[in-house]
Amino acid sequence: MFRISFIATLKSTIRALLASIALYTLFLSSLTIPLIQNQVIYLNRGFLRNQVSPFKLSTPDGETLHAWHILPLELYRRHEQELIEEPTGLVPDITDRLGFKLLRDDPSSLLVLYFHGAAGTLGSGWRPPSYRAMSAGAPRRTHVLAIDYRGFGASSGVPSEEGLLVDSVALAEWAMQEAGIPPSRIVLFAQSLGTAVSIALAQHMATRADPVLFSGMVLVAPFADVELLTATYRVAGTIPILDLIARFPRLLAWLNTFVLSKWPSKDTLAEFVRSCEKLPAAAPKYHVTIIHAEDDYDIPWSHSEQLFWHAANATLPDGIGFDELEREKAAARSLRRERGWVVERRTKQGVIREEIMKYGLHDRIMSYPVVSSAVMRAFENSFRPYLDDTPT
Repeated sequence: MFRISFIATLKSTIRALLASIALYTLFLSSLTIPLIQNQVIYLNRGFLRNQVSPFKLSTPDGETLHAWHILPLELYRRHEQELIEEPTGLVPDITDRLGFKLLRDDPSSLLVLYFHGAAGTLGSGWRPPSYRAMSAGAPRRTHVLAIDYRGFGASSGVPSEEGLLVDSVALAEWAMQEAGIPPSRIVLFAQSLGTAVSIALAQHMATRADPVLFSGMVLVAPFADVELLTATYRVAGTIPILDLIARFPRLLAWLNTFVLSKWPSKDTLAEFVRSCEKLPAAAPKYHVTIIHAEDDYDIPWSHSEQLFWHAANATLPDGIGFDELEREKAAARSLRRERGWVVERRTKQGVIREEIMKYGLHDRIMSYPVVSSAVMRAFENSFRPYLDDTPT
């Protein structure tokens, strides 16, 4: 009896395995169909025809990045007929497209460089709704440029800390040189992993022989550094990676020596602020906004507290202790009722703003009005004259 039951179970298992292999083979075969390839690679559903222009961006070290140029809705509406007449799909030469010309030739156009998180591609999850949030405050002027880092999506290469910095610099250089958008009309937006990339980019550009400061930087759900992240990160907000090991600091520190990508964002942000504070009074001002939700179960909002502290500490010659800063924040914060609170630290050279929301989780918050408002506030830092975007 047992033998018959075992054989029946074995047969059922083999059938299930064969069925899974057949389905997977069918899936792989479907990827040879151009229409399905476009849906998997470009994932630009939810946009109007040719509102998104997918194109390839080359890096100095020979990688090819998959990129999107996303037009703001009101600008698209005004040129809809011309845009829908253009071919769809991957654009061989982005500079030939009407959307690119609308970005390049309008002296009042604004540009968000978008750096996404670690999972998926530039077209997955909550990212498409968040692209729309980028331009909500100025729907005629705010364009978005997003990339898949090397090793992500349809981009070539293998991800690394150094490589992702090269990718971000390539995007910024393309925006400034090819599209002709000055840094005063560029805001960096980033979420999760992208915040580390964005901070590294801002520091890299600000410490050049001829410093480059963008109009602002909006960081959503950031992490302080990889070492602290390994101690606190939970997969899908529930499964702790190293929760048990984190109770033994020496063991956790030893394990972290094997981690190649450190992403020391709290230290890099402090270096960025310190560099900006040393610039001449007439230099452009820096603007940093940190946004986090209290119900973010992937990356706890305590990471944003660390980032804000390190940034604020860098504004003072003698620094400030964490507890002392927390007391200052408690006295100065502006409450948003049930929605959370806001605190700012201003100097003659710039602004550091922290916004903690009650709700928003790790990804959904990217599409919330708080993000749209933060992007517009960052543009106000250096490009106020063209922010009146009332439709006509």
